[in-house]
Amino acid sequence: MIRTITVGSSVFIQGTFVRDLNDGQIAVRVFDGTYVGRPVQPYKAAESANA
Repeated sequence: MIRTITVGSSVFIQGTFVRDLNDGQIAVRVFDGTYVGRPVQPYKAAESANA
């Protein structure tokens, strides 16, 4: 499964999910590297009223 994490305030990394960590972070694999960061929550746009 592909997941996106944030590292720092503006770096996003997308890769294959590896594992959940105890502190709420997750690990993802990109080619030969494994990166750890906070998972990005899915964004759902607000429903528009009769546009």
